[in-house]
Amino acid sequence: MTQNLISVHFSDADIAALDDAIGTLERIFASFLELTPEDRRTLAKMGDKSEAFCRQTLVVLAQNAQMIPPSFNLAEAQNDLAALDLMRPRFTRLRQILGKVEDTETALGSDILSAALEGYAFAKVFGKGAGLEALREAMSARYTRKPKAPTPPTA
Repeated sequence: MTQNLISVHFSDADIAALDDAIGTLERIFASFLELTPEDRRTLAKMGDKSEAFCRQTLVVLAQNAQMIPPSFNLAEAQNDLAALDLMRPRFTRLRQILGKVEDTETALGSDILSAALEGYAFAKVFGKGAGLEALREAMSARYTRKPKAPTPPTA
């Protein structure tokens, strides 16, 4: 096998510990929000530049509570900011872990595909008469293409 980006081995104890950790995360994150794609698209988003504005505005509002109408929930906005500050380092760590998970999944898939393609090449060369015809046929399905529709001639 010419490509081997990653080689991982997990003990039964590692898998059990990982499943327990994921279960804990699922339990803790059960109350977290899951937005629809439409929600994500339409919500106002606080970026780096607007974050400073938001923080300053909440400070000014807290210092001038008399100007806030009763319908405005300053305490909830302050709580949201405190929760963001508390969770942001954890979000960063989770994103880094998720990035490694996605990269590892990609590398494992690439290693498997590379090995299969290399094996397919061997089967094409050496597989005739060696009982590998069924394997060659199954593997060739990957390369089955529909013929391109002829393009109409231009005038």
